[in-house]
Amino acid sequence: MKLHKTPVSEFNAAASPVKREPPIRVLLAEDDRALRRFLEVVLERSGYEVIPASDGLEAMKVALSTPIDIVVTDAMMPNLNGHELCRFLRNSQTLAHVPVILLSALEQKETDLTPEHPDAFLSKPISSETLVECIEKLLGRKK
Repeated sequence: MKLHKTPVSEFNAAASPVKREPPIRVLLAEDDRALRRFLEVVLERSGYEVIPASDGLEAMKVALSTPIDIVVTDAMMPNLNGHELCRFLRNSQTLAHVPVILLSALEQKETDLTPEHPDAFLSKPISSETLVECIEKLLGRKK
């Protein structure tokens, strides 16, 4: 029996990883630990890199120190709520372009339609499909 020897250079070329574009980074601000973990798993399974925050203040600090592509935030949280986080992002020169999805158990009010409003408003309970579709739409990945 004769074995075919593959040159090392061919083997290394075939084994080199495929270059992927950098993952989309989602800043997820949710004070309910169980819901935050559920949404984190949903988003990671959809291919996103998730940066979790337990409240709006923590999310604000993350946004200032870490590159992010989109924010998903609960409306009602301690320390800094989702509306205040959205207002902070909209007033920041470096973060104003970042899309914001606001999650709330309450109905959307007309007063939410200010210049500092979120790009999308989703009511809780939210399905994983609805959240992923909304993110895809806001990032221009789906029409």
